[in-house]
Formats: sequence, structure tokens, C-alpha cells
Amino acid sequence: MSSSHPRKFRSQEWFYSTEYYSFARRAYLRSEGLTRESIEGKPIIGICNSWSELNHCNVHLRQVAEAVKRGVWQAGGVPLEFPTISLGEVFMKPTTMLYRNLMAMDVEESIRANPIDGVVLLCGCDKTTPAQLMGAASANVPAIMVTGGPMLSGQWKDQKLGSGTDGRKLFDLYRTGELNEEELAEIEGCVARSNGHCMVMGTASTMTSLAEVLGMTLPGCAAIPAVDSRRAAIAELSGRRIVEMVHEQLLPSQIMTRRAFENAIKIDMAIGGSTNAVVHLIAIAGRLGIKLTLEDFDRLSKVTPCIVNVKPSGAYLMEDFFFAGGVPAVLKEMLPMLDGACLTASGKSLAENVENAECFYPDVIRPRSNPMNEEGGTLVLYGNLAPDGAVFKHTAASPHLLQHRGKAYVFEDHHQMLEDVERDDLPVDESSVLVMKNGGPHGGPGFPEWGHIPMPKALLNKGIKDVVRISDSRMSGTSFGTVVLHIAPESAIGGPLAMVQTGDEISLDTRNRRLDVNLPAEEIGRRMKAFTPPAPHYRRGYGKMFLDHVTQANLGCDFDFLLPE
Repeated sequence: MSSSHPRKFRSQEWFYSTEYYSFARRAYLRSEGLTRESIEGKPIIGICNSWSELNHCNVHLRQVAEAVKRGVWQAGGVPLEFPTISLGEVFMKPTTMLYRNLMAMDVEESIRANPIDGVVLLCGCDKTTPAQLMGAASANVPAIMVTGGPMLSGQWKDQKLGSGTDGRKLFDLYRTGELNEEELAEIEGCVARSNGHCMVMGTASTMTSLAEVLGMTLPGCAAIPAVDSRRAAIAELSGRRIVEMVHEQLLPSQIMTRRAFENAIKIDMAIGGSTNAVVHLIAIAGRLGIKLTLEDFDRLSKVTPCIVNVKPSGAYLMEDFFFAGGVPAVLKEMLPMLDGACLTASGKSLAENVENAECFYPDVIRPRSNPMNEEGGTLVLYGNLAPDGAVFKHTAASPHLLQHRGKAYVFEDHHQMLEDVERDDLPVDESSVLVMKNGGPHGGPGFPEWGHIPMPKALLNKGIKDVVRISDSRMSGTSFGTVVLHIAPESAIGGPLAMVQTGDEISLDTRNRRLDVNLPAEEIGRRMKAFTPPAPHYRRGYGKMFLDHVTQANLGCDFDFLLPE
């Protein structure tokens, strides 16, 4: 293996120079059992694997990685798998959102520091997809994503179950005594029947779908069930394709353009996607120097119909969505509203990718002429409670609460909320507005999924299933209800939500995109002057770095020092 080998690939800077370490690096690759013939003159393909047994969504990614390797070898590349931290939303406290930026840094630095010519990103669970896209965008070497796919549909008795969405509804029945311990145990054993991420249009399904729309996967990748043999097949094809992308020098910055992000926002609205997509898309775009704002989301929501009938905004599950045609069928239906010329990882344009796509179940993916809703799934609200904006998933809300006035009942923090909602004597009724403070990036800390405030037991016992709930937190994309989220600026840093008191009248006016507390400006000002910030949650380590540098919800919650200068 000559040290004067012509430098065609990025990795050859590591292996072909006159310094001793080039010889040592070649020797250490040989120590892994690779021959000269298997590595010389070939591109090195990193397989960035977020596998973990503490992440049920991604626990099968070792098998997916093996399929990717087959494709890389077939195309003349050298696959080398490496791990990063993995973020399992259900397992990690207080939230994986606290660690999304840490994983993004891990991905970026692993790519940057190693002899990698191209990278295949393996992801699935909520934050692993945006974290990998953020890291790959910053590193900007050829990259393609292979998502892990949704679980099989749950089934209990005669009911099809979606994890998260139906789980919450059934758990509320258990809280009120309508389900017993044995029935809950039966549901526990059959609501999640396989590996893979949640099988509703939660954050995981939303972000893997949007990765496909952005052009970072091969067509049709997002919705293939995790245990379907076609998941391994598309992984193998992606392994082949990344080698071609390296030869073409096709970079993430050429794929994830401003036009591609506008396409992603529109499809987010069309699929009734998770409110968390707003934060993640802003953060991914920010890594590329593209400024997305809440106004972009609201502007595009107003002109984009919601056409996908999948829980929590609809009736079906991701398995049904896959059989109906998946993301390609949605793109084909929405193509007149999109920029079809956007380049994708396939090497073809978005329009070329979906030229032959079909919808096989028009009640799952509806035509634009018969949408689920005339507007997109997410609205943006402003007002004296949300001067920098808040988000609201109106397609998963109760229609009778979209225009509402009611008296606030305030939870000062998550702990108080968890205690109070179990009180049989909680002084609330169907007109009440539940308000929770200190759930934002600083207050949580980490911007946890506390915004889906459980319905108080006192209301469930009366048969009341929904009330208006507002907070500076996020909620799982699997959640539902009339829930206002991501209020910015957050209460912990002195946002207006901090001064709301029990008994104040709150107005929710989705028609005019408003969220207000009905108080005189003088009273608001008096209360704000009396505000005292809570003590910081961390004084050392990563937690302190997070609190010192995280941006607010409307800016994507990335670290200020990771954005391009």
C-alpha cells in the first residue's frame, strides 16, 4: 500500500501521507482483519448507529447496519460502523430534548474527526433523527439517512392501538376505574408489538417522514415497518447509494436547501405532524445558515391542507399509512404545492422520485379536494402571553374549544401538576384553562414533554374529556387535546406566563391566532416587576452548558455557539 497513493477521497488524508501515523492507521485497519485489497483506493463509509437497549425504538438498528454494510461492499466502499449516544424518549429523564444537542455534537465531531468519506445515519426515536441531521449538516460530508421504521400496530380485543395516543386514553380509563389491573396488564403486553418507533404520527414518524421530504433518505424509506423485510432492503440500497454520493460529492448542504425546508413544512402540515417538528426543523435549518421562523410555519399552514388520516389527528396507524403509499403518495398528491425540482439523496429531483407513486387507500391519504382539514395541522399563536409565539395542533384539538375564554388554574411546576390532577376536589370545571409554568428549556430543564397535562381526575369523573391547557413545555407528538405549547419566552426566564395567577381569565382565539390573559397592562407590568427567577437546575457539566447556551423554543433550542457565524 503506497503512501504516495493519489488523494481522491477525504479519508486518504489520514492514510496516505509521509508521516508515521498514516502507516499506523493502515496497520490498525489491517488489525481488524481487512486485507490491502479490501481497503486500498476505496471510500470509507461511516455507519453512524444510534442503537441502544435503552432505546426500544432503535434496538434493531444493529441488523439494519448489517444490511447497509452489504450495500456498501457491493458498491465498492468500505463500511465502518461507529456508535453515538442514543436518545430513548420514554426512558430518559427529564427528557431526551435536554440531550438532542449533545447527540448532534457527538455525530458532528465523530464524522469530522474520523477518516470518513460518507456517512449513513441510522435513527428512529424522536430526537435521534433531528440530532443526526443537525450533526451531518454541520459536518457537511456526503450523508444519507436510514430510519428504523414504526412498530407494528397494537391490538387489544377488537381495538387497534397506537402507542402513546391510545395508551393515554386507556390509562385515563384505568385512573377512573373503568379498566382494572388485569386489563391494563393485557394492554401493556400488546400495545407495542415489535421493535421500532411509535406507530402513530408522533414526533418519530413525523421527523422520519420529513427526513424523506428533505431528500435525506431514499424514496419510501420512512414508513416501512421496522420488522418488514423491505426495511433491510432499503438499508442495503442506501449503502450502495452513499458510495455513489461520495463519488458525486453530493453534500447535505446541496440537498437541505431553503426550498427543501419549505417543502418539509408543507408536508408537516399535510400529515398532521408533531408540534415538535417546528423546533427541530428550525434547528436543522439553522445549522446550514437558513433562518426559519414561526411566521414561515404559520404562513404555510394557512395554505396547506391536512390530508393524512393518521392518529392522533385521524383514525389510522402508520402501518396503514405505509400500505396506502406512504410519504411518496403524500408528495405526489401535494406536488403542485411543492418545489419538485429539489435535489435528493437519490440523485434525482423530488418530482422524479414520486413520478410513479400511487395512493392505494384514499381514506388514509386523502386527495387535496377532500382534506381532513383545510389548513395544516399546526397553528402559531401570539398575544400578551406569547410575544415570541406558541404552537397549537388544532387538528388534534376539540373543535368547541378553539375559541374559548376561561379562568386559569395554575400549576407552578410539573411536580405540583402531577399531584393536583389526582385530586378529587380540584376546583376546576369544563371552562377552566389549566396553566403550567416552568416547563421550557431552562425551566424543565431541557424542554420536556410535560405540556400534555393529564386531564384532572375531578373532570374525568364527570365525563369531561378535554379542557384548554397551556404551558411553555412540549408534548409528545402522540398526544392530543386542546393544548397550547412552546410559549416563548418561557416563564423561567421571565416570560409573561410567569405572572399568570389562578383565577385570571385566559382567551384562546385560534381564528385570529391569539393567546392572551385578560388583564390591564399596568397589572401585567406590576407582576412582571415582582418576578424572581428560579434557581438554576445545574451548576456544572453538560447541564450548565445547556442552560448557558440554549436558545428559546421559537429559535429551535439549539446552542448559540453551534450556529454558523
